[in-house]
Amino acid sequence: MTPADRPDPERSAAAVLRSVPHQRRLREVWRSAGWPCQDLIEVELLAAGLLERVRDAAGRETLRVTDAGIAALAATLARHRARRDAHEALVERVAREMTRAGRLAWRGLALRARVPEGEEGAWVVAMPDVFSVRHTTVEAYLEPIVHEIKVQRADLLADLKRAAKRAAYLQLASQCWYVIRPGIAQPEEIPPECGVLLAHEAGLEVARPAPRRACRLPFPTWMALARSTPMDGWREDEAQGLLGDPEAGDGGH
Repeated sequence: MTPADRPDPERSAAAVLRSVPHQRRLREVWRSAGWPCQDLIEVELLAAGLLERVRDAAGRETLRVTDAGIAALAATLARHRARRDAHEALVERVAREMTRAGRLAWRGLALRARVPEGEEGAWVVAMPDVFSVRHTTVEAYLEPIVHEIKVQRADLLADLKRAAKRAAYLQLASQCWYVIRPGIAQPEEIPPECGVLLAHEAGLEVARPAPRRACRLPFPTWMALARSTPMDGWREDEAQGLLGDPEAGDGGH
């Protein structure tokens, strides 16, 4: 075998670790006793030098994550952490924008919604990144809005395949928006029933407005809101308004 024909271990490891099943298996071996499965995923991890076979005194074979495998796990963790931090930062930013706009905003709510399926429909649990309503005492003025945040193209494409999740959002809100980092998708890739916001460093740009529809919050949603705490900040605007006018009411909200 000539040097040109020999496999490049670093290149092989990088190619293998682009696969989510391979990443998952490497984590499973790290957390377990390392009993072999003897499938093709294991073969590729062994060939890439991320796993190695170990025999004990009785001749039993187990698997061990190599130093290269540990470094690969650490690198994958760092990438996931950076991606998560970027996502959470944008969620925080959008929620703050909603609060400054005079709305009550929640992050990470678990909301039940009935989506069309069969004759009676089906219940699903939706977890919008940001859910907000207008700060008002009039139910008809609530205008609930869902914002779904995406900073990676792969995450966005996976989410767009979940029609039931999107249908749940449309049941829970008068508007549904996707907030995406510029460059990960074109607005026309997002279903037309949803609006598109581009998250630039300087601000949020409307790439396509969200269609508005009448929406009355179902009782399970009211209960979920009652059990949760909205993002801080909305009381500050209310307090400033009361200082200026002790008789101030709803203020048109």
